[in-house]
Amino acid sequence: MAPAQQKKRGQALLEGLHLAAAYLDTARQPVHCVLTEAALGHAETGAIVARLDPSRVVLFSDALFSQLSTLVNGVGIAFVVDVQPLSLPERVEATCVVLDGVQDAGNVGSILRSAAAAGIGDVFCSPGTAHVWSPKVLRAGMGAQFVLRVHEQVRASELLARLTVPVFVTDSHRASALYDCDLSGTLAWVFGNEGAGVSAEWLTALTQRVTIPQPGGMESLNVAAAAAVCFFEQCRQRRGA
Repeated sequence: MAPAQQKKRGQALLEGLHLAAAYLDTARQPVHCVLTEAALGHAETGAIVARLDPSRVVLFSDALFSQLSTLVNGVGIAFVVDVQPLSLPERVEATCVVLDGVQDAGNVGSILRSAAAAGIGDVFCSPGTAHVWSPKVLRAGMGAQFVLRVHEQVRASELLARLTVPVFVTDSHRASALYDCDLSGTLAWVFGNEGAGVSAEWLTALTQRVTIPQPGGMESLNVAAAAAVCFFEQCRQRRGA
């Protein structure tokens, strides 16, 4: 099934041992586990299959599986899982992340992974942000989608009406140094498009512009790297609070 068809049906394809194991660790079962007979010879695959309801396991030939898979040298196992859209909370009172048109799948997945590692619960993705359940974002996220509450197609006006926390936007100009800002409270981190930056609606609503000092003189950081620095500087400050 093509990614567009999966999205339309509210499903996603999780490929590989790591994503399969991470999904099972959340105490959920896939709709189907698709694997090749050759994959059954792997001890790790056998351990995953042992955790499944047998009725969900489907064997494919190598040729048929290759038509399904997007991996070049995969083991031969994939989960088909249901992806339920989430309703927006009435109020957003905890630290959260807003992805405002972040288009690169690798960047989106990396930001999700860093957010999950930093203990952030909610991520809100605007229209134009890469689909968080696409194969590339799933691989980059390494299972972060399974522990985060990820809301897609969220317009700025919808979210701003619910936000009760300060809005922090990363910007390389006219901004305060990240390490001089008080990050010990709850806030919304907003990261914009790789080229165009943050949209006008979020710039109008911002509480604080922050920049990450770069002694090496580079103009800017990759958005995923910038997000990780921000999240863990906040963790550091909270630990010392």
